[in-house]
Order: sequence, then C-alpha cells, then structure tokens
Amino acid sequence: MLKKLLLLLDAIQYKESVFALPFAYSSMLIASDGLPTWSHFLWITLAMVGARTFGMSMNRIVDHQIDSRNPRTKQRHLPSGQLRIYEMGTMSISALGIFIICAWKLGPLCLYLAPVAAVYLTLYSYAKRFTWASSIGLGLALGIAPMGAWIGITNSVALTPFLLSASVAFWSASFDIIYHIQDRDYYIQRGLHSMAQTFGERTSVKVAVLMDIGAISFLFLAGWSDDLSWPYYAGCFLAALVLVYKHISLNKIGASNIGPSFLRTNAYVSIAVLIGTLSAMLS
Repeated sequence: MLKKLLLLLDAIQYKESVFALPFAYSSMLIASDGLPTWSHFLWITLAMVGARTFGMSMNRIVDHQIDSRNPRTKQRHLPSGQLRIYEMGTMSISALGIFIICAWKLGPLCLYLAPVAAVYLTLYSYAKRFTWASSIGLGLALGIAPMGAWIGITNSVALTPFLLSASVAFWSASFDIIYHIQDRDYYIQRGLHSMAQTFGERTSVKVAVLMDIGAISFLFLAGWSDDLSWPYYAGCFLAALVLVYKHISLNKIGASNIGPSFLRTNAYVSIAVLIGTLSAMLS
C-alpha cells in the first residue's frame, strides 16, 4: 500500500507543490496582516494540496492516451501500467472531497466558489486539443491559489490578491510555454496545440520572457496596493533575478534540453516572494 501511495504521489509530481503554495501563503500573510491562526493555516494548506492533487490527477487521467504516444511521457505511471485509472480516480475523488471540506471550514464564499474551481481544474486539461493558449489555461489554474487563500482569510475579494493571482498566472504560463517546446514535433504530428506548435520556438521564448516581466510587474503592484514594507520588494527583486538566470540558462542549454534543475530554478521564484512577504509582515 505504501508503495502504491508513493507511486500516486510521484505521478502527480507532488514536489511541484512548491510552485504555487508559497504564493498562497504570501497572500494568506498579507490578508492576515501578519501570522494567521493555526486553524486558517491548516485549512488553507489542506485546501491547496487537495485542489492541486485533484487538478493534477485529473490531468493525468484526461491525458493518459496522449502521454502513451509521446516519447517524452510514455513512461509516466498510467501509460506504463504502474498505476491504473481507477487508482488515480480514487485519489482524485478523495482530493476533491478534502478540498470541498476545507472550503466549507474556511467560509461561505470559499464553499460557493469551490465547485467553480473544481470544474475549471478538470476542464483546462482539454485545452491543448483546441487552442494554442493551453499554457495560459494552466496559468489561470495555478493563479487560483493567492485569491483562494485571501478569500479563506477574509471571506472577500480585493485588488492585492487579484494582482498576486495575475502574477502567478503569468509566471506559470511562461514556464509551461517553455516546457512544452519539447513536445512541439509530437504536437504537430498529433494535431495538438501549444504556443510552440502554432508560433514556433523563438516566438514562444519571447512570449515567455514578456510574461515573466509581467509576473514581476504584478508582484510589485501587489506590494504597492497593500503598502508593504521594503523586505517584500527585496523578495520580488530576488525573484526577478531568478527569472533572469532562468532565461540565461535557457539560452545556453536550449528549450529541448531542460531538466529537473530547470524545474527547481523556477520554484525558487515563489520561495523568494514568500520569504520577502514573511519578513515584511513580521518587521
């Protein structure tokens, strides 16, 4: 059973939770004007983990046939037979249940919006079949995190979490555009859609750069909208340096050669912002 659980966690790339979760925590800290209650921290954490687990497991189920034909992904757990669809489906339903329960515990607005988020987390996986903007769809899915955390604390919406969510959407869409350059030839063969498949690699990289610039801009605007102190901006500046390094590295190695180290580099962006936010709220 433990082996199966580890396979399920590996299948949904649980380590990548570090991408959006720190942004959710940053939004939570700002909304709380400092440290949140332990109750809020617990329910927001479980809600984010539940939502991400549900979204990723549904993505694996929806895309398992596409993955089985792609040389880069055919060794994933479902196509290779390490896991079965019913096992992934069981995890997906369980994660959805956790997400809904957490939304209920966080307040009425969270509960009302949870089904909307769940439907979107299911449907965005189909986007690559219809539009080159599928990476933007992923960005919007991850961009839910800061707004969700803010609503969990305040039971309301505001400009600051909207700006944080926009930053996450731009940043994660930028990365996904680059990531799927690796699959350009396969997408062309199979009639699937991506930025690289439609506009080519060079244009895709340029768009990714512009999106990262937009992501950092939204971060600074979020600090301005809530009048945050200088450590927050220091964290944003460090995040900007990480993105600069990411694109310099990409230029050297090429988009077709990105690996785990490139994934980790992108994760440092959200960690830098969280450290800056925490320092600002405690100063």
